[in-house]
Formats: sequence, C-alpha cells, structure tokens
Amino acid sequence: MNMHLPSRRRFLSDSALGFGQLALAAMLSDETRAATSSHRAGTDPLAAQIPLIASRAKRVIFLFMFGGVSHIDTFDPKPIVDRDHGKPLPFPKPRIKFDGTGNLLRSPWKFRQYGDSGIPVSELFPHMAECVDEMCLIHSMHGTNVSHGAAILKMHTGTDTFVRPSLGSWVTYGLGTENRNLPGFITISPSLAYGGVKNWSSAFLPAAHQGTALGSAHTPAQDAKVRYIKNPRTQIELQRLQLDILRDLDQKEILNSGWTDELEGRINSFELAYRMQSELPNVQDISDETAETLKLYGIDQKETANFGRQCLMARRFAERGVRFIQATHVTKITWDQHYNIKEGHELNAGETDKPVAGLLKDLRQRGLLDDTLVLWGGEFGRTSTVQGEYKKNAGRDHNPGGFTIWLAGGGVKPGIRYGKTDDYGYYAIEDKVHIHDLHATLLHLLGLDHEKLTYHYAGRDFRLTDVEGRVVHDIIA
Repeated sequence: MNMHLPSRRRFLSDSALGFGQLALAAMLSDETRAATSSHRAGTDPLAAQIPLIASRAKRVIFLFMFGGVSHIDTFDPKPIVDRDHGKPLPFPKPRIKFDGTGNLLRSPWKFRQYGDSGIPVSELFPHMAECVDEMCLIHSMHGTNVSHGAAILKMHTGTDTFVRPSLGSWVTYGLGTENRNLPGFITISPSLAYGGVKNWSSAFLPAAHQGTALGSAHTPAQDAKVRYIKNPRTQIELQRLQLDILRDLDQKEILNSGWTDELEGRINSFELAYRMQSELPNVQDISDETAETLKLYGIDQKETANFGRQCLMARRFAERGVRFIQATHVTKITWDQHYNIKEGHELNAGETDKPVAGLLKDLRQRGLLDDTLVLWGGEFGRTSTVQGEYKKNAGRDHNPGGFTIWLAGGGVKPGIRYGKTDDYGYYAIEDKVHIHDLHATLLHLLGLDHEKLTYHYAGRDFRLTDVEGRVVHDIIA
C-alpha cells in the first residue's frame, strides 16, 4: 500500500477548497472585466451584448418634438379649462416661475375617442388617432426646468446642469449593436441649438458610443447623409491597406505610451467608416421602397415629405440592426408657440401626424413593432393659461410640471392611459413619472438595470439616472 496517497477525506476537502478558489477567481475576473471592459485594447466596444433582464425590446426609435408640445391640446383634454375659458387660474401661481400666468385659454381643437381603447385625441392628429390602440400614453410626466436648453438636456442625458452621456450612448454602451457595419446610435436631422451635440454625446463613455448625426435641423431629410462616405479616387482594397498600416502604427504607439480612450476612438472610427461604405448608402437609398410605402409616410406630399423621410429612414435603420435611432422634428417655428398656438401647432402637427402614424403602421406590418420601442414627445408641455394678446395671437408658456409622452411596441402595454394631471393640466398628480423614471423604464424594457449600468469616471460610478429613478412596471406588458 502506497502511504503517500491522500485519504479520501483529505482529497475531497482539498478539492472543495480548490473549487471555491476557482469560483472566487472567476467572480473577481468578471468584476474586473466589467469595470475595465471599455478600456481593453483590441476589443470591439459595440459588440452585441446579452441583456441581463428578459426583454422584448431590442432597439429604440425616439421621435423628438422639439419645442414643447401642448399636452392639453393633443392627448390630455381638460373640459374644465374649456368651461372656465377667460377666468383666472383658481389656485396660487405655480412655484416654478412661468410667464404664462394670464387667464385660462380653451383648446382651439375638439377631442374624440378612438379605437377599442377609447383614448381621446384632438383633431390635430387624425392619423395618429388611428394608432391609439398601439400606444401607451403617460400623462403624468414631469421635470424641473422651465428653459428649453436645460429641459432638452435633461430629456436626452438625465441632467440639466452637466455634460453627461446621452440616452442613446448609454443604450449602446449596455447592449452594443446588432450591425457592425453601421453606427449603433444615429440621430437624424438633430437641432444644433439648446445643447446641440451634447444631446447625442457619449461624454466620458468610450467615443464609439457617440451618436452619428445625419444632417442637422435645417438640412432637408433627403440630404441628411454622411458626406464623403466613399472616396472615388481610392480603391477600397487600397483603403484597407492604408488602415492596416495605420493600425500597425497605432499598435506601436500603444506599446510606447499605453492605451488611451482617444486612440481607441480614433481606431474604431476609422474601421467603422471603412465598413459603412458598403452598407450605409444602400440604407439611405429609398428607391427600392414601393409607392404605397412612400404614400404611407407622406413622402408624396410636400407638407409631410421631410419628416416622412426621417421616419422612413428610422425604420430602415431599425430593420438593419441599429440600436438607437432618433428623428427630431424642427421647423422654423418649432413647437414653441408662446404666440399663435393655433397656427403653429397646426403647422407642426400637419408635418408630423401622417409620418408618425405611417411609421407605427409600417413597423407593425413588418413584424418590427414587437421588439422596437417607439418613444414620442418633447422636453415639456405647455400651460393652460394664455400668453400673448388674449383674443388674438394667443399662445401658451412652458410647463415642465405635467405633460404627456407616449410609447409603443417593445413590451409596453398597448392602448392605455397612465397617470394624470390636475384639472387644469398644470401638475402631474397621479402615478407621477419623472424623467429619471422614464429612462429607468426604457432601459428595463431593453433588458438593462439602470442601477447596474454604470461607468467609473472621476472617482465615482455614474449612471443615466444618477441616484434616482424607478421602473414603471405598471406600463409593462
């Protein structure tokens, strides 16, 4: 008998301790990778990730109505305001400073109930009204800032005072992209005012998560493209050779000076630009769309052609695996009607109503709506009191205290109204949803935990919802 062989008890004891050490090492390794994954040389920051939470939404289309849509004139009727037209607001002036604190102003538009859900919609949106059974309307949105710049920044980045990564950047940071030949985050015709690039910036996240802007607010949608996507003077094989040489030079720089975010961003941007040559022009070429589809989006009509093209491009990017797409509606007067609200809102609604409804219908018939989350809304609502001359050129002021946005597809309950503002539309009073709550819910629908999706920077862990936010489970199917 060999006396050097361990006993069975000793063998099992040592093995158990060994397995424990292996498990601990694996856990610490995972934690280290999670904390430093974006800084590892040679990794693809946009590689598709598996969501931590069971999800139905795979991508987001954000339809941003720049300027502040009046909720009480579109989706949140207030019969008491109509009844008391011309009378003073019957409660103390809001704590947030407003200019529009004159007498009550009735809505110039009538409301009707639509669909099996019976949701009321004003006559401003006859086409969107046909889609209410797809929508989850949140009437109790609220923020804190009355100015456009800060409110827009808050809606896009979760803060109204600092430069922070945008919603789209956080989404691609958490999930990567489904198509490595296209950017993970695209913003179509964004506004350069009120925060500009900060609204689609990656801030301190890796540069690969920055939004790619196609055109700007005053660029016609047909011209909202990546310029110089191809170089006709250089063959693609030669470009590949140039990039390979450049990569070798970058690798030498890494050996000498170490890996940096700036170098990572430069390498990835060159590689993505090279790959985009083969796919992006085809996505933006809509000549393969049928006349019926173009008509559905209103591209056959002058009034709706521009935003219709934006919405169609959003669908084309979505079906090709772009993770976050934003289409911004901005006209020369935006939705910001301090005066002439009747004329202004009718112009803006006329340009967007049919394209938005066309997008929802098209996503549904193509089987994309179930896993595409559509978000529609602006940065705040408007007051029920008049601003401007009372009977002529009447308008409404900004109101962040209570307003409406809607979601569709991507795992939200369809055909419901959630939350409530008071009888005068000033404050969210029931089932209140803060912008942080909206962001937490959007991330949850995509399979991301807003409390765990963090990035270590400047000595602390940052997240989209900062130290606030809750998931609104009541609107999730």
